[in-house]
Amino acid sequence: MMILGVDPGYAIVGFGFVRYMPPHFVPVEYGSIVTKAGVPFENRLEIIFRRMVELIDKRKPDALAIEKLFYANNAKTVIGVAEARGVILLAARLKGVPVYEYTPLQVKQAVTGYGQAIKPQMQEMTRRLLCLKEIPKPDDTADALAIAICHGQNCRVVPRSATNFNNKKN
Repeated sequence: MMILGVDPGYAIVGFGFVRYMPPHFVPVEYGSIVTKAGVPFENRLEIIFRRMVELIDKRKPDALAIEKLFYANNAKTVIGVAEARGVILLAARLKGVPVYEYTPLQVKQAVTGYGQAIKPQMQEMTRRLLCLKEIPKPDDTADALAIAICHGQNCRVVPRSATNFNNKKN
């Protein structure tokens, strides 16, 4: 199964394609989509959308796993991330890729076995599970790979808390 993990944002969108062949995870491609500050926001969204469509067309994932959005303190930031997340979900929908959402707690639990793991623990376990020499940079990329791993760990039985926007089963 080819899984596309996505850490949404509007300045940096982390992505990671992982092939899951139980019980092994194999990294296929990972990186980030970067949009520059000062570019009109709607142009940034278009860049994210077009690049996501290109990535989906290139790798043909069986599923897209994305982190659920949570509200912190900055409403302006969360609205921008939500809009970026929307174009990512739209790209998946238009390409027929089922979408699954996971909370940060679910990702931490799946990757480290501990829901309160801190970022360095997550990054190191992601590196180990994917047999990488180094922790992927930027952090958004490592997070996207962790989200893909989370889906692989959960895809045998789709958790009730994961949302499949296309109403398909794995």
